[in-house]
Amino acid sequence: MDKATAVRDLLFTLLLKVGVAASIAALLARWNTFRRVLFTEERDPDQKLKLMLFMTPPLILGVTLRLVGSPYHFADLSLEGAFLMGLLGGRVVGPIGGAIITIPALISHEWLAMPAASTAGLLGGLIRQAIPNKEDLWNFGPFTFLNIPRAVVRLLKKAQLSWEMAPLAACVLLELGRVALVQATKPKWLFAIHAQWDWWLALTVIATLMSVAAPLKIWNNTRIEMNLERHQQLLLKARMDALSRQINPHFLFNTLNTVSALIRFDPDNARGVVLKLSNILRRLLRKHETFVPLREEIEFIDDYLDIEVARFGRDNLDIVKDIDEETLEAFVPSMLLQPIVENCLKHGLAPKLDGGKIQLRTVNRDGRLHIEIEDNGVGISEEKMPHVYVEGIGLSNVRERLRVLYGTDFQLQIESRTGQGTLIKIEIPELVSTMQTVG
Repeated sequence: MDKATAVRDLLFTLLLKVGVAASIAALLARWNTFRRVLFTEERDPDQKLKLMLFMTPPLILGVTLRLVGSPYHFADLSLEGAFLMGLLGGRVVGPIGGAIITIPALISHEWLAMPAASTAGLLGGLIRQAIPNKEDLWNFGPFTFLNIPRAVVRLLKKAQLSWEMAPLAACVLLELGRVALVQATKPKWLFAIHAQWDWWLALTVIATLMSVAAPLKIWNNTRIEMNLERHQQLLLKARMDALSRQINPHFLFNTLNTVSALIRFDPDNARGVVLKLSNILRRLLRKHETFVPLREEIEFIDDYLDIEVARFGRDNLDIVKDIDEETLEAFVPSMLLQPIVENCLKHGLAPKLDGGKIQLRTVNRDGRLHIEIEDNGVGISEEKMPHVYVEGIGLSNVRERLRVLYGTDFQLQIESRTGQGTLIKIEIPELVSTMQTVG
């Protein structure tokens, strides 16, 4: 074999080696359990064990493939894998993992394979222990060597260490140490893709760097993605809390005025209004649940409407409920009905001179929960109808929450005739056996 062919084969093998390392990293990143282990920087013994259980099988397979024959030399990532386990799991996981993945090599009488891999794992664990901020480990990437001049300047001028240089130096040391051991002992005692002191050894060192840096970058991207998802969930929860807790402050003022008026001539009724107001406030102030049973939502509406009946008078406000018993245990978004009912009272019935009526109907059809709220108020004019979803605080609130929770799997329709009233229809998936929460 001439020199050009040998260099070409070496380059091809090294490229395959880096590709295998990146592929294994991408494959492991698809497992949710492994992703959670990556996301947790301070890992307990259980998580460290999971880290080993995920990483050792593909690495053992790689060593076994390499022992099959020369075409699979690129599959051996024993030193790189042990070093990664040390960086992520510490100075116990690294050596133990390195010893486990080199068991096939030990069986094939490569006596130095296990000590070398365990040393690589220990070195990775010591680096992890030495770095003050463990997040600095994730700064190590395929092109970290380009930062060497800047790291030297920082060291000389500010006496500050660039900790991402520690894994880089360790990878160079490990590869050079492996070649030195192969040269000093019998070749079969330890494996190296290129065990000669020449210029092409630089390619081997770079491949070792890439085989460690590429998985770290892939997993760091996974961590960043999970962090973004977590922040989105927290933002969504805060958004849902803000939307669901939105209640017209005028309702509180009007209720207090009603209580003040009732105390003079109907103390018992005033006491009942205060109790119902306390129930409403307790519901708003307690730890929020995104979904609640429809039964609980209707009880909340009962308290709310009882207060409104006390304000308007029983002759001026009639409440009719046609509730299917089978729907009472279905879960609905918390505070779903109150903004709509408030809208009916404020915009539909308040301008009406004679008595008003609100009807609430629920039914379950084909696994879908149908809710209807109808009033016999003044209705919505054709000119205002296109702006109701946007400008109407109550309805825009409800629509936005349904969109956040169900995506496109819901319907919110408004049917209104001027002078005759408004009908609001909601259709959502029926959730009975499980309650979903945000955050």
